[in-house]
Amino acid sequence: MLEAIHRNMALGVPIYGMNRGTVGFLLNEFNDKDLMQRLENAHEEKLRPLHMRVITDSGIQQDAYGFNEVSLLRQTRQAANLEVSIDGKVRIDRLMCDGCLVATPAGSTAYNLSAHGPILPIGSGVLALTPISAFRPRRWQGAVLRQDAHIRLTVLDHYKRPVSAVADAHEVRNVAEVEIRVDPDKEVTLMFDPNHNLEERILNEQFIP
Repeated sequence: MLEAIHRNMALGVPIYGMNRGTVGFLLNEFNDKDLMQRLENAHEEKLRPLHMRVITDSGIQQDAYGFNEVSLLRQTRQAANLEVSIDGKVRIDRLMCDGCLVATPAGSTAYNLSAHGPILPIGSGVLALTPISAFRPRRWQGAVLRQDAHIRLTVLDHYKRPVSAVADAHEVRNVAEVEIRVDPDKEVTLMFDPNHNLEERILNEQFIP
C-alpha cells in the first residue's frame, strides 16, 4: 500500500486498497462484490507525509517522503550517537541507541509501536519521536511533538559509527544529518469502508491486551 501511495502521490486521486496479504493496516477487506457501492460509501482520510532531508558524510543531499515514519538505524555493531534538536534547540546532546524514529499518526501502530512508542490518534496533530533501544539517557522513552515541529538528528562520530536513514522504503546510508518535518503541501486521500475506517482501527489498537 505504501508503494502505491508513493507511486500515485502526484496524481491527487483517492486510493482505495484491499488486503491480499497479512497485516494490511491501511487496507480494506478483500471482497470484489458491490465494489462501486463500497466506493460510494467509503470514508476519506487525508494523510500528509514526513519530508526527510539527508546530508550524507560526503556532503550529498537527498530528499524522500515517509507516510509511516522516518527512522535512523545503526549500520554496524556499534551503537549510534545522535544529537536531537527540536525547532533549533538541542534537547539531547548525545543519545546512544540502536536508532531513533519519527512516526506519523498513521504510522504510529507500525515500527513505532514495536519500539514501544505511543499510538497517536488520526487528526491529533502530533508526531512521535521514539528511541530504538536507547542506552543513554537510559530512561528516555521518547517525546510527542507538534505536527509542525522541525526535527534535526545529527549523527555524532558518523565515520566511526555509521547510520542509515529510511523514509518508508527509501534508504540513505552513511548519513551525517537528517532534518524531518511534515510537508503541508503534499497530501494523499485514502478511502476506507465505514466499518473499517482508519481512526477506529487506531483506537482499537489501544485496547488490545
